[in-house]
Amino acid sequence: RVQPVESGGGSVQAGGSLRLSCAASGYTWQSGCMAWFRQVPGKGREGVASIATDESVTTYKDSVKGRFTIQQDKVEDTVYLQMNSLKVEDTATYYCAAFNGHPKSCDVDYYLFDNYFLQQAYWGRGTQVSVSS
Repeated sequence: RVQPVESGGGSVQAGGSLRLSCAASGYTWQSGCMAWFRQVPGKGREGVASIATDESVTTYKDSVKGRFTIQQDKVEDTVYLQMNSLKVEDTATYYCAAFNGHPKSCDVDYYLFDNYFLQQAYWGRGTQVSVSS
């Protein structure tokens, strides 16, 4: 069983940067999909960045495109989320998720992406990111 563990959250002013890390030892990096989700109180989890671990193909929600970068280090069994130019609306709990198997699509804009992960992924416990104005 894979147990993702996030780290790197914190508080930052708008315009600042943070780098989240997700350690996921035991994951099948040859043919998987890993993603970062975020959630604010009262709303569901939303996938914001994904990476197909076989070819390192990445996708992003429009709200973070150009500001966030997802990367993987297969040697260290770790996925990172570099977040630059942070905005107040980026404030959320960020979760790392490792899909259990090979999903039909590793694209955050795929209409079933969030549901696939909610049903069939290993989840971390989350790390809080707070951005102040």
